[in-house]
Amino acid sequence: MIQAAFDYDNDDRIVGFKLTGHADSSPYGSDIVCSAVSALSISTVNGLASVASIKPVVVSKPDEGGYLSLRMPPVDDYIQDRISQALLQSFQNGLLDVEKQYSSYIRIN
Repeated sequence: MIQAAFDYDNDDRIVGFKLTGHADSSPYGSDIVCSAVSALSISTVNGLASVASIKPVVVSKPDEGGYLSLRMPPVDDYIQDRISQALLQSFQNGLLDVEKQYSSYIRIN
């Protein structure tokens, strides 16, 4: 099962997330839950870099239980902050939608 956890600051802004585990909903190469989570997470990381011009701290260990973590650096620019929060909240919403359809394979804490 994929486990997802989000970290927030005191203002309820998303400042990081962690993904662990494997969906195992289908054989490797045809697992749509894994594909959805991978596409959402990679798009979010890439969007933070290319759209918000923010370089988050990303740790990926695909061989160790599908581990991916992201930690946001301090963002002082208002526009960058709004863009980054929109991307992170969209990522969270996407995962919640996947969880609704495939709750046996993904859990968001």
